[in-house]
Amino acid sequence: MKVIIGLEIHCQLNTNTKLFCGCSTDYRDDPPNTHVCPVCLGLPGALPRVNRKAVEYALRVAKALNLEVADASEFSRKNYFYPDLPKGYQITQYDRPLAERGIIEIEADDGTPKDVRITRVHMEEDPGRLVHKSGRDRAGYSLVDYNRSGIPLIEIVTEPDLRSPKEARRFLNKLRATLEYLEVFDGEREGAIRVDANISLEGHNRVECKNISSYKGVEKALTFEITRQKNQITRGHEIARETRHFNEGRGITMSSRSKEEETDYRYFPEPDLRPLHVRDWLDAITLPELPDARKVRFVEQYGISVNHARTLTGDMKLANFYEEIAGDDPVLAATWVADTLLGELNYRDMKIDQVPGARFADLLALLKADAITDRAGVDVLRTMLDAHAGGGEMEMPSVIVDRLGLRKAAGDEFDEVVAKVVEAHPGAVADYHRGKGGALNFLVGQAMRETRGRADAKDLGRRIKELLDRKEA
Repeated sequence: MKVIIGLEIHCQLNTNTKLFCGCSTDYRDDPPNTHVCPVCLGLPGALPRVNRKAVEYALRVAKALNLEVADASEFSRKNYFYPDLPKGYQITQYDRPLAERGIIEIEADDGTPKDVRITRVHMEEDPGRLVHKSGRDRAGYSLVDYNRSGIPLIEIVTEPDLRSPKEARRFLNKLRATLEYLEVFDGEREGAIRVDANISLEGHNRVECKNISSYKGVEKALTFEITRQKNQITRGHEIARETRHFNEGRGITMSSRSKEEETDYRYFPEPDLRPLHVRDWLDAITLPELPDARKVRFVEQYGISVNHARTLTGDMKLANFYEEIAGDDPVLAATWVADTLLGELNYRDMKIDQVPGARFADLLALLKADAITDRAGVDVLRTMLDAHAGGGEMEMPSVIVDRLGLRKAAGDEFDEVVAKVVEAHPGAVADYHRGKGGALNFLVGQAMRETRGRADAKDLGRRIKELLDRKEA
């Protein structure tokens, strides 16, 4: 059955003040309800005024995604009741959005380029935040924090062009990278991005999964929902048109409510705000080098593979780090950053900006000079990162190499190790003489362990093979 997925992505714009008032958006470390005023609390008589910087940021996104900016866009009131919505309505854009009809290119599941159509980008204000509490001796309850109320958002709505959870995640990764390159969005901030995923199997009702807060969560929610809907259809049940909540801890979606229709929100134009006529602002907006352009430049300028370039440019901070340490061997640098460093950082839940470029460049210099083996290089890198993760000081790689005695040694030094390993594993020696190719690899691995990675694996393999062939003769 054909899978049909469309996304609605809510992104906080990284402005200093809220969308319709002068309250600070830098509230994360402050007490609840301290970044509020009559406007973002919805008090009677308070009038909104539009944040110019937020409009400029939204236009920057529209231009980067090749959207058509409207001659006139309009704010509307979206009416619904929820405790985190102090006015009883949300100021958003409805039938006259800021921009429409754009494109993001991703890689489809079959590896070919694929255009995902953007239906619209519109501006709106963020509601407040509910903090749910519960205890063993009392009923659960919720607290409301209005610090987030009024934070400027853009909502990016796609056409139902995605065909799998993996495509949805690739799209979100590409979108996030683009927003970060545009410097309108800080993905590290709590609540910076939230996704509503609409999913159906062809010929059946659409289900909406609301407020998913991570890209991994979107992929998990969609994977679960596809399986659930297929099972329902197989059992002869109809798919209910509903809104579901994704429980990230359990990895399942749960029914929340029936799906609202647009008429339920009783949209009407916001009477306190005039329409926006900002199309002519586009001429003054200069876009930076975006991920696709930077990927092409990395391949041409540094001679690295397309896959490495795609990985390195998928995150702006990672791309900046690579350019800082590329040096005179950019292919070596790309290989170690993309294939080794990223995996070690992910394992420790560390970020690329926690790695000093000068220290990683020192490690690359040791590798390029053939002063250490690749295995020793990995050991040095892990020592560096473990020290930082444990709150200690990250030493220079050259210091670690000398302290641990990891410098590459001459091959003759290891003849004794080779003889020792061959003598200690007669079964592997016999397997080698019977023509089992894996036996030699096993003996090389044992010798590498004895030398703590200071020897070159190819050199050890040659020496072991020569010794074994002499013994056979």
